[in-house]
Amino acid sequence: MQGLFVTGTDTDVGKTWITCLIASHLRSQSASVGVYKPACSGSQQEDGHTYWSDIRALSAATGDQFATERICPQRFHAPLAPPVAASEEGKEVDADLLRRGIDWWSSEVENLLAEGVGGLLCPLTESEVVADLAVATGFPILIVARAGLGTINHTLLTIEAAKARGLAIAGVVLNHATTDSIEPTFVASNARQITDYGNVRVLGFCDYNSSTIVNAASGEPIVSDWLSLFGCAE
Repeated sequence: MQGLFVTGTDTDVGKTWITCLIASHLRSQSASVGVYKPACSGSQQEDGHTYWSDIRALSAATGDQFATERICPQRFHAPLAPPVAASEEGKEVDADLLRRGIDWWSSEVENLLAEGVGGLLCPLTESEVVADLAVATGFPILIVARAGLGTINHTLLTIEAAKARGLAIAGVVLNHATTDSIEPTFVASNARQITDYGNVRVLGFCDYNSSTIVNAASGEPIVSDWLSLFGCAE
């Protein structure tokens, strides 16, 4: 099984949105693909039922083929970092379960999109951050970054943290996660500077709620061979 680990520069930057877009694109090409989010915090209520919006979206992106417990084995109600949310419920995040959860997919799909929680240095267990799990998978990482103000600093810091841990960086996608309008020239400028200073590829830009990833400079839709970004665990 080969995989791609999707991380972000922060929380609420659109990791799940981009993960779902890639999964849906691969399914449209008849690729064998699964999605995995090791832990999820922040539940919601609908008609008396509890659900997690990220898990619901990831499941839909794979055509609801897999049990949601396989997509996300550990879920917590408070919208906090997993170990903190777990503590509020008198629980602990199970680090071994996080890894076994990935292993299960190897007999089910050829390609796995693993989505982290928050950013690379977000606490994941009592003793690990998201980057530790990314290293354990051996997958290249895709960084989802905000398109607007502040993204250069946040993205370069994420790139440095990834490189310090020996993580291969497949590229960056700039995602506009708010309803505010954003100037295309601003997006293109951010993309150029991230490319120049970070020495990574900015693969494209996704506007708010768009199902299309476009070239950050020209605004033209990109046709990306997403599977070319995937890698095998070492």
